[in-house]
Amino acid sequence: MSLTAVPRFPEPETKLAPGATVAPMPGTVVRVSVSQGDQVEAGAELLVLEAMKMEHRVLANNAGTVTELLVEKAQQVNAGDVLAVVAEKNGDDQ
Repeated sequence: MSLTAVPRFPEPETKLAPGATVAPMPGTVVRVSVSQGDQVEAGAELLVLEAMKMEHRVLANNAGTVTELLVEKAQQVNAGDVLAVVAEKNGDDQ
């Protein structure tokens, strides 16, 4: 018999759709900079969260199309909530 160590709390990223962007902390959405269907480059601002009297820019992890935008201005979010999904560009799209 052999035992395998399994993490007690799996990392949330292991259950996310590819291209999903999550809230790094709890806060309030103060600005949404994109709309569903927009083309974005890696590093483009998706939205801005306010937490602890500071604004935090949430950026696209990859270039592609915003396929889901799950928040709106003034919405409260928790750390780990999915905010948006950016589907990656294929090599055929270029």
